[in-house]
Amino acid sequence: MTTSTILFAILAAIIVFVIAAIVIGREARRLDAVAPRAVWELEEAVEWVAERLPDQTQARLTLDELRELLRAHMVWLHVKGLQPDDVIDRRQDIAEPLVVDEVTLAAHLLAEAARRGIDVIDDVDVVHVVDAHVAYFAAIGAVGPRAETP
Repeated sequence: MTTSTILFAILAAIIVFVIAAIVIGREARRLDAVAPRAVWELEEAVEWVAERLPDQTQARLTLDELRELLRAHMVWLHVKGLQPDDVIDRRQDIAEPLVVDEVTLAAHLLAEAARRGIDVIDDVDVVHVVDAHVAYFAAIGAVGPRAETP
């Protein structure tokens, strides 16, 4: 090999490294500005939540009823603006924090259960569903930090 060939190979390697560093750096900045992709899947959520419910709640709620409660929860989140339609490669644009109150959510789900014909024998069952579903959101990375008390 000649000296010019070796210099050309070294120069080519340096150019490839610089191009790769620029592209990777640009993509890293772009991905940092995009909301993380937390994927909520109904059947996975039903299974995850059902496994974490107390035995008494598992005995009183069927999987179909649990599925309907989780759907109602997701509709409520959508109405509150926490489940937007277009989230792929969307920049994080939350101007002010939105606090989700478990008590309000439980009351909403009790009303939805009655509207959907789900016979909730004990109101605490809905509270357990809410707690487990929020824990599922945390497990998949779909929840922000806990709000400080005002």
